[in-house]
Amino acid sequence: MLLEGKKVVIFGIANEKSIAWAIARLFSDQGAELAITYAGEALEKRVRPLAESIGAAAILPCNVSSDEEIALVFSELADIWGGVDIIVHAVAFANKEELKGSILSTTREGFATAMDISVYSFLAVMKAAQPMMQSGGSAVTLSYYGAMKVFPSYNVMGLAKAALEASVRYLSEALGPDGIRVNAISAGPIRTLAAAGVNGFHNILNHVEAKAPLRRSITQEDVAGAALYLSSSLANGVSGEIHYVDGGYNIIGL
Repeated sequence: MLLEGKKVVIFGIANEKSIAWAIARLFSDQGAELAITYAGEALEKRVRPLAESIGAAAILPCNVSSDEEIALVFSELADIWGGVDIIVHAVAFANKEELKGSILSTTREGFATAMDISVYSFLAVMKAAQPMMQSGGSAVTLSYYGAMKVFPSYNVMGLAKAALEASVRYLSEALGPDGIRVNAISAGPIRTLAAAGVNGFHNILNHVEAKAPLRRSITQEDVAGAALYLSSSLANGVSGEIHYVDGGYNIIGL
């Protein structure tokens, strides 16, 4: 098993359709010990049964916009595990109103919210995780091609994903001396709770399915497989990369 005995913290499971949940299942199957976080009481009702079903070592609340809550997660894990090997960051959010119309729909407050939760949270998590990753390790976050190209109504999330991808490169350099690798997966469109908030998402999904070289939609399991590779010893020489799992759509010009 590729992750035998590895200690993994996963941020961003919302329900059974979440990419983060597919990652959690696969990592568990590959021998990892998991700590699962949830964002608030409403999500706890969905997340806790999932986490319990794979024997998670810890199920902890974490609002990633709070440095105090992030610190508390790692304080709890210091008592349980002592150290952490792998971080999975699958967190993104923008107000639904910002994901309609054009980029000019973006408000100052909406911009700040999207950047804080979708981008800064990754920096905050890694800042808190670094002291517990004394033996090196890996961090993986989730991006989307909207960071590079314009997609209808993706708006402020496109800006946030572009900033997230830049964060991957800067974090890779900052944490590299500690033996910590940092990468992102740019996943193709998948039917998830987060995607449902993007106006016209189904049109994007259908277009990508028709035009991608593989001529099919990407699944949560496709992304989980890439996360397993990036988090395992198979990718020991890989850091600072944006790894596309989109059926090849990103290579298509017309």
